[in-house]
Amino acid sequence: MDLEAESTITVDTAMTIDIAKSCNKLLETQNQISALEEKLKQFKSTETTLSEQTIPDLMHRAGIASIKLDDGTKVEVKPFYSARIPVSRTEEAFTWLRDNGHGDLIKNNVLLTFGRTQDNEAKSLVSELREKGHNVKQTEKVEPMTLKAFVKEQIQEGKNVPSDVFGVYVASKTKIITKEE
Repeated sequence: MDLEAESTITVDTAMTIDIAKSCNKLLETQNQISALEEKLKQFKSTETTLSEQTIPDLMHRAGIASIKLDDGTKVEVKPFYSARIPVSRTEEAFTWLRDNGHGDLIKNNVLLTFGRTQDNEAKSLVSELREKGHNVKQTEKVEPMTLKAFVKEQIQEGKNVPSDVFGVYVASKTKIITKEE
């Protein structure tokens, strides 16, 4: 049996022209989006440089932390703190926190999975559930905002925090407050 000989397909060539035009328009649109995304990256990079380097450096050299412009706009330079525990350093970070008296920052979550009719069992202790064969999942984490506040506090108090373990980033950041009319 020759399937190619028995199958017939009728192609509307006018439709293929419309399809081709639409595909070309899609490609053109995708290219424009890519170009705009690249331009946005460049603008964000310029913003970061101005906000975290250029303006803070100029204001530091002038010996000021804030200034009010003629139009009523207020410009301030304040410290900015960021921290994030890299996945590859999680155990090391948790060990450091525990060894240095900050283990309470670590949230220890236990996830218990139950069927619909097992509400009473859900109230039992984790060890009892494991003995009964229930699926128990345990995760540990430090909330991002808690870590950021902790790092900021430690640095401001002059205490040592391992920057590489906690992904610490400290910079001055410019804040511009426009006059409300």
